This record gives sequence, structure tokens and C-alpha cells, in this order.
Amino acid sequence: MESRRKRRRSQLYKWGLYFLLLLACTVVQTLPGFLLIGQAKPVLLLPLALAVAVWEDEFSGALFGAVCGLMWDYAAGRTAGLLALTVMGLSFAVSVAGQLYLKLNTFNFALLAGGAVWLVLSGDFLFYYAMPGYSDMLGRYLAYIPLTVLMSGALAALLYRAAGWISQTFKIDNGVL
Repeated sequence: MESRRKRRRSQLYKWGLYFLLLLACTVVQTLPGFLLIGQAKPVLLLPLALAVAVWEDEFSGALFGAVCGLMWDYAAGRTAGLLALTVMGLSFAVSVAGQLYLKLNTFNFALLAGGAVWLVLSGDFLFYYAMPGYSDMLGRYLAYIPLTVLMSGALAALLYRAAGWISQTFKIDNGVL
């Protein structure tokens, strides 16, 4: 009976800390002028979703990715669901690939998260900027996307380490805490 209570408490602490990290990343990502270099700001919610997906199982990672995507949709003032579905799919794919194929460390995860940020931002640029036909598309892309990917990849390493610490601190080993 006691171990069941400890497991539940451990899970509540772990997911509570993940949620606090989600709120902190949302605040930092949407804070005006903070970490702004030129026109670029780092994206933190996508690397956080990927970090949690790597350290947890694929179902939990996909659900947390959907929550991160919804938070990103809400914070960006977009239609709810598009980024949520994208981040959920990427979180699931990275979680499965991490369990089956990838040998992830902090540097490899930073590269993986940078690639995911590049993929999502390029798709976003295509649908919301290039297809409507705004002028100076290439200049805008080159001024914004590469620097955002670099900053996001660098900060993804910190998020990977934080998610790893949370996961390992509140890990349940074979039903015994």
C-alpha cells in the first residue's frame, strides 16, 4: 500500500515539474525582447516536448508534445491544433526512434532538436509567409530561421539535461521506489 502511494506521489512530482518547466519555457519564449538577436528568438516548447519524449515512453511523450503544441498555438495567437498535431507527431517519432535506433547524448539531442525546429519553422514559413506571396521571402527566411535554429539547439541541451534530471530523480524501478 505504501509503495503505491509513493509511486503516485513520485509521478505527481515528476509531471508537476514537467508542467512548471512547460510554463517557464512558455514565458521565456513569449517574453518580448528577451533573448532576441536581430529578428530571431529561440523556440523552447518544441525542444522541451522532444526532451520529455526521449526520457519518457512514447505515449506520455506524445501527450506532452500535444500539450506543448497547444501552448505554443495559444501563445503565438494561432489557430489551436496545427502546432499541437505537429509537435505531437514529432514527439512520438523522436521517442520511438530514441528507444529503437538512436544513441542520444546532450550534443546529439541538440542537433536533433535543432533539426526539428528547422523543419517546423520552415513549414510554418512556407504556409504563412511564402505561399501568400509576401515580398523579400528569402531575406526574411535567412534573417530569421537559421539563427532561431542555432539558438534553439543550444538551449535544447539545457532542456534535455533538465528533463533527464527530472526523469531520473522520480524514476520508479520495477514497482519499488
